[in-house]
Amino acid sequence: MRSRFFAPFFWTQALGAFNDNVFKNVLLLLVTFVAVPRLGWDAGLINNLAAALFILPYLLFSAWGGQLADYRDKRQLIIALKWLELATMTCAALAIWLDAYALLLGLLFMMGTQSALFGPVKYAILPQHVQRTELVQANAWVEMGTFLAILLGTLGAGILMALGGSHARVLIGATLVVVSLCGLGAALLVPPAPAQSRGQLKWQPFRGSWQVLSAAWRAPRIFRALIGISMFWFLGACYLTQLPLWTSHVVHGQAGAVTMLLAAFAVGVGLGSLVCARLSAGRLEVGLVPIGAFVLALAGLDFAVHPALGGSINTLADLVVMPRFWWMLLDLTLIGIGGGLYIIPLYTLVQMRSSDEHRARMIAANNILNALFMVLSAAFGAVMIGVLEVSLHTFFASLAVISLITALVCAVLQARPMMRISIFVLVHMWYRLRIRGIENIPDEGAAIVVCNHVSFMDALVMGGASPRPLRFLMDKPIYESPGLSWFFRMAGAIPVASERRDPKGMRRALDMVSKALQNGEVVMLFPEGRLTRTGHMNEFRRGIDLILKRDPVPVVPAALSGLWGSWSSRYDGLPFKGMPRRFRARVCLSFGAPVDSRTVTRESLQTSVGALKTSIDGYANNKPFRAPDTLTQDDDATGQAPR
Repeated sequence: MRSRFFAPFFWTQALGAFNDNVFKNVLLLLVTFVAVPRLGWDAGLINNLAAALFILPYLLFSAWGGQLADYRDKRQLIIALKWLELATMTCAALAIWLDAYALLLGLLFMMGTQSALFGPVKYAILPQHVQRTELVQANAWVEMGTFLAILLGTLGAGILMALGGSHARVLIGATLVVVSLCGLGAALLVPPAPAQSRGQLKWQPFRGSWQVLSAAWRAPRIFRALIGISMFWFLGACYLTQLPLWTSHVVHGQAGAVTMLLAAFAVGVGLGSLVCARLSAGRLEVGLVPIGAFVLALAGLDFAVHPALGGSINTLADLVVMPRFWWMLLDLTLIGIGGGLYIIPLYTLVQMRSSDEHRARMIAANNILNALFMVLSAAFGAVMIGVLEVSLHTFFASLAVISLITALVCAVLQARPMMRISIFVLVHMWYRLRIRGIENIPDEGAAIVVCNHVSFMDALVMGGASPRPLRFLMDKPIYESPGLSWFFRMAGAIPVASERRDPKGMRRALDMVSKALQNGEVVMLFPEGRLTRTGHMNEFRRGIDLILKRDPVPVVPAALSGLWGSWSSRYDGLPFKGMPRRFRARVCLSFGAPVDSRTVTRESLQTSVGALKTSIDGYANNKPFRAPDTLTQDDDATGQAPR
């Protein structure tokens, strides 16, 4: 938030979201409580018209906005759109003062147009201004700021309207204009973001939308992420649309109760976004997507079964002393947290996997799908509640079932990443794990990671810490252990037996390793072939030479320290003997710079791993790190510090 590359954009986005929601909610309240009684308008027709006027620009202008963001400097585009916002809000202030309600509906279309054009640039600019390792955190802050701005805008509109009279009109108009000016000022501080591609701008509303959707369809992984994001907006729109009805029929509360329920959801999304950033640690963690969807499903199901709170009207003072009401708030907060965990990795995946030349158009495709799914959510609510006349409890239970189905689909598609992030969390709960050099694992392409072998927990620590899924070589009898083989298969482990015991099995294992590397995967090896019995490294075996001879790929040396003497090591002879003696022990994992496989030997790899381990041994004893290339005369021949 102190970065000149991120903070101005953050405040530009947050102030815009705040202003949008002040205007939308003021318009809703004015139309419902002033224009409808005074002018005799049909409330249902006007509310549906307002929703259509806001959604329609996303279908008409998103594709064009994607072209603008790809073909023009994004800073200049943001500034131009903030000028459009200022003009729109100035006209809105005059329309509110003059009671020009028809003009306000037209300005709602203009605001939707500004939002549709701003959407593609919002997420396309981040990869140009932040490091790849900071992208998840940047998305989390943007999402948190957006939802909190939505909440504050909704609250602000209610407070301003409650003032009544001409004072309210003046303050509403002043708020819209002043916040627009502040957003414009923040936009002027956004650093330049040059165009990523060139092309001819064409506004072709329907053909352009079809083209960007077709382009997204041709990138299956991105398209699946876009559908996943749109599913979140479908569920979110269903929750937010029906919460006022839930408040009236189940909570038996008033406007203040609606605000608290909305606040719980918005705060939950913000917290979930920050938790996602914390767990991701600068990496793209798609394994959080199914976990977030499961949280959405479980919390949503619990929310759906809440009984009605009394039979009369409950004031806010009555509700705050009811444990059941706080339980509802907790459920909505958890739903929001699940949403944050679910949506941030998907946005990040679209940003990372899209090419620089077409990133904004992929975001435009996302906006089009979001708009379609939000229309679908309105139709779903109308059919379920209006036509089928199901209860609100059944409606929200159906949303939980949809969330559960989404979670199961994501779990099938992302089984290994979900397992990896789950292991990452468990490892960090069990150990005080410090990781160094994580950036040395290549973002893409095949690689081999070699590490010393201290305990049976080594593979879990390595797999949980790596930013990419690792394929492990493991002893075949352990791989075939009853009750655990399913886990090892899901993790993508490669069983290997000794060449003397099973020559064909060794060749099959080498073929599987070769296939994994040719597919661009990362393979993890413990070249010692067995656990240490002394705390020092054993000699590296020739298997690493055979693998590199067949597939010369970059090799990343790694070292673990702090697990010798643990429950899963051979410190006392047999591992897992008795009960664990240590909890939250200090463990350090260090990755060295990749080395060229054409020049490396198993002896040089053993020296590199030993040097890395020596440099981190002090962490287990709460001592400073040593430089990995400075060994003392006390170090043994394998690069291990004696214990």
